[in-house]
Amino acid sequence: MDQEKKRILILTADAGFGHRSAANAIAAALSDHYRDQVDVDVVNPLEDRRTPFFLREAQSDYDKLVRSVPELYRFGYDASDTTVTSAIVESALTVLLYEVMRDVVRYYRPDVIVTTYPLYQAPLGAVFTMLNRDIPLLTVVTDLATVHRIWFNRNVDYCLVPTEIVRDLAIHYGLSEEQVKVTGIPVNPELAREQRSVSEIRRELGWREDLITVLAVGSKRVDRLMDTLNVLNHFGHPLQLAVVTGKDVETYRELQQVEWHIPVHLYEFASNVPVMMRAADGLICKAGGLIITEALAAGCPMMLIDVIPGQETGNAEYVVDAGAGDLARSDIEVLEVFAHWMLDGQKLLRQRAARAAALGKPLAAYEVAGLAYECAIRGASLHHRMFSRRTLIDLFNRNQIRWGDTRDLK
Repeated sequence: MDQEKKRILILTADAGFGHRSAANAIAAALSDHYRDQVDVDVVNPLEDRRTPFFLREAQSDYDKLVRSVPELYRFGYDASDTTVTSAIVESALTVLLYEVMRDVVRYYRPDVIVTTYPLYQAPLGAVFTMLNRDIPLLTVVTDLATVHRIWFNRNVDYCLVPTEIVRDLAIHYGLSEEQVKVTGIPVNPELAREQRSVSEIRRELGWREDLITVLAVGSKRVDRLMDTLNVLNHFGHPLQLAVVTGKDVETYRELQQVEWHIPVHLYEFASNVPVMMRAADGLICKAGGLIITEALAAGCPMMLIDVIPGQETGNAEYVVDAGAGDLARSDIEVLEVFAHWMLDGQKLLRQRAARAAALGKPLAAYEVAGLAYECAIRGASLHHRMFSRRTLIDLFNRNQIRWGDTRDLK
């Protein structure tokens, strides 16, 4: 019966695609494995009208900031990644998001909360304290190597990380070994369920089966995408391209005007990109945590053509150091990488694919879903209290935050 189902609340944000995609993957895995035993809601608290506008707008302005003033973005990223600064930021987030987070918890009445975005942990801790309610809390980290310390909050039951590198970082920043589990970043469960051969998938997609196939995923937000595709268009080796522009109509139309010398398949949007990765021999993309994780899960080697300073720097280094892909930040480097991939019957390309497959975790969403369900069954946990109730009351009173209505949620 519905009232017996466990209520699982997944919190996310739309700063880039990775946080939302990870949340959707977890929700899909929960539905797949626990369909009649759970009710799942995916919520973005930043969409609430009471959320300060600069936090709401930061989602859509994220790429604009890192593109227009990358040095400033990197300075802010590094400057905030200290113990003192992170504590100040967490106090500010508690003030700014407390009422929204409190009402989200009241409305959804979750048995467990999973967050794929780091800024909610401190406000949730305040909610637990003020309402005298402990709800199991799991954080899913969505960067592969370079991770800001604000991700690591002792208020969680589990911090679910993508790699051993991030596990060590989490423990270094104060989490216990029991709190940290290496699951990988959750990716679309279709990757784990896909059993068709490359030829079968290509036939269904309408792609040629006999050509080296490169999938490119990008938009105006990916620097040098058009230049990179132009190099491959004139490379001279038999190949075909598939390009997905992620709802970027301008880029899609620009690609339609190109005089292509090779077979090309253009998609303004595609919901089956992970399946396309299974059918491709290589992927061209930026160094985002989600798309890299999907590529690894699909065993698809990467040519990374764009790296945002900060967390994406670590993502790129992780891929290159592991031998699962190459970095190409100029036209000549694109030419060099692709030429090396094609030598000796694509020997290097096959090696890159094997390394990607060895690192990939296509079942990550199911592992996260299992831990979330386990926590929902187990019930409330006693969390570390970052602030006492008296400290929070003083903080809220100074900032004119309504905290007094603390009705029991049970």
